[in-house]
Amino acid sequence: MSNSKRVYIAYTGGTIGMQHTPEGYAPAPGFLAEQMAEIPAFRSPLMPQYVINEYSPLLDSANMTPDEWLKIARDIADHYDDFDGFVVLHGTDTMAYSASALPFMLQGLNKPVILTGSQIPLCEIRNDARENLITAMLIASDYAIPEVCLCFGDLLLRGCRSAKVSAIGFQAFASPNFPPLGRIGIDVEINWDLVNAPIHKPLEVQAFEQPQIAVLRLFPGISADFVRNSLRAPLRGVVLEAYGVGNGPSKNRAFLDALAEATAAGVLIVDCSQCLEGLVDLESYAAGSALARVGVISGYDMTTEAALAKMFYLFSQDLPLEEVKRLMQTNLIGEITRPYPLRRAHR
Repeated sequence: MSNSKRVYIAYTGGTIGMQHTPEGYAPAPGFLAEQMAEIPAFRSPLMPQYVINEYSPLLDSANMTPDEWLKIARDIADHYDDFDGFVVLHGTDTMAYSASALPFMLQGLNKPVILTGSQIPLCEIRNDARENLITAMLIASDYAIPEVCLCFGDLLLRGCRSAKVSAIGFQAFASPNFPPLGRIGIDVEINWDLVNAPIHKPLEVQAFEQPQIAVLRLFPGISADFVRNSLRAPLRGVVLEAYGVGNGPSKNRAFLDALAEATAAGVLIVDCSQCLEGLVDLESYAAGSALARVGVISGYDMTTEAALAKMFYLFSQDLPLEEVKRLMQTNLIGEITRPYPLRRAHR
């Protein structure tokens, strides 16, 4: 029995297709396709038919920008009607950013888009590339998941919930605040109760206008002048990586004044936690409520990657600032858990 499904592979670059050179691993045009052609598993009748679109130039994912996200989204849209599913091969460094951005760009997505890559190139005898790629291709062809997902190691994650958690392990990604959509073992087990419902409308690509936005991470002793200078116009929004459940230095009046000046000038400041697990609750501690009083809003349990992508998306809609604030705190594509328990039992 043969697999009649068709999968489109958008090969953007990354470790998975690199070859060894005297200077270290480097991308090589045509090399990934050659490697796949030599591996019998990719010719198995149980595997889907596939077409590889190798991007030029191939990128180390550290060089990804919103322009590349748009290129990937438009590439998928251009081939959307001809394939059952899509695999995006991507470097691991910024894979979670792309996996968070693409769901906002691919409005009306009703087919699986699976991002994957590897820690060791496919050309090496011992690698994680082969299993990641085979699994991603099979999920893209055989499972009708209408979402952008990230497949790595033994997990299938919602893309906009993913974060890179290891630079050395084969289980390099996690979804700290949301269960995996699937677990990959002897069988591929999909938790269908968590998968977004199909969307019955045409696919449309939403470009990001690339407004001036930033990420600002708090640290003990952060200078109020540094914060003030970081939040100057033309900045429109910032993801504030705060402590714990969203706390900041509530006794530092100059720091709070710098935030207040920025929010009064129309800068959107969204509070996300530096912790991988948990959610921002600006009502739990005085150090959090102080941020709320100067106009900072909660990012709840969004990852920094998702909050940044969502900010790009919303600022591209030509919406009033108050509507952007409301939507930042509203679940749009599964990136945020609402409702949630604000108060904990021990309080």
